[in-house]
Amino acid sequence: MQRNQTSVRYFIIKGISDDPYLQLLIFLLVLLIYLTTISGNLTILIACRDPRLHTPMYFFLGNLSILDICFSTVSLHKILIIFISQDNRVSFLACMMQMYMFGSLEGLELSILTAMSYDRYVAICKPLQYPLLMNTRTCVILAAACWILGFLQVFPPFWIVYNFTCYFSNEINHFFCDIIPMIRISCDDTTFVEMLFFIEGIFPIILTPFLLTFVSYIFIIHAILRIRTTSGRLKTFYTCSSHLTVVILLYTTLFGQYLTPNVSSTLESKKLFALFNTAAVPLLNPVIYSLKNKDVKRALKKRV
Repeated sequence: MQRNQTSVRYFIIKGISDDPYLQLLIFLLVLLIYLTTISGNLTILIACRDPRLHTPMYFFLGNLSILDICFSTVSLHKILIIFISQDNRVSFLACMMQMYMFGSLEGLELSILTAMSYDRYVAICKPLQYPLLMNTRTCVILAAACWILGFLQVFPPFWIVYNFTCYFSNEINHFFCDIIPMIRISCDDTTFVEMLFFIEGIFPIILTPFLLTFVSYIFIIHAILRIRTTSGRLKTFYTCSSHLTVVILLYTTLFGQYLTPNVSSTLESKKLFALFNTAAVPLLNPVIYSLKNKDVKRALKKRV
């Protein structure tokens, strides 16, 4: 069956479910998660203002909290707006901007977590050199590089998708504008952009930060195993356990979202991975860091 090939002025966000009762449940759940995410990450930012937390670890944690607030807002706001307004249309420009911001912030989070893994590596493997290697200037340069790289590295595939000339349909089978659903509904030749997305997206954005983080933890674990006492090993591991937990959660959802086969049986599961990635991970970040960190809890008690 031949489908119409046309340019579009707006897209229709299909969402997660067509069931009105399930839509209500999803709306309430997403609203609760979103408000909790915002308040939790704002709490972390308030705690990081404590002078005792003016260290590289909490500097990057503050960057991560700002990022999570932006990430949740970009990816979840459309679900809330659609349910309230009962209008699931999104303009072409708004859709393109959401796609670009989502991809940029996703890559940025991986970069920030990689910088945090380097901080933990220096702290554990080179403790005597830590004040010199992780001084304020180094931390600012690392953070700035992460933010700049995050917004630059997704621009080439975004620009190609932005310049698509026609679409088979204007319905996006997702709950936000993501690059993969956009490619699927385009009637242009998408071979190059798919190859570019795979090479640039998987390797620089996901695989490179993953390998850098993985190598950092190999050295960290090796250094921990060389500690003679069990209590010393546990205490040292505790300093990086929060970061490691967040890394495992994020990469697990990313692999499920982007690296599973693109067959019809997995489309709905990809939506669930995407929902967990965009909603649960930013929510869990402040929970993990606040519950597993005595310094953060002490700073919060001081602020109350």
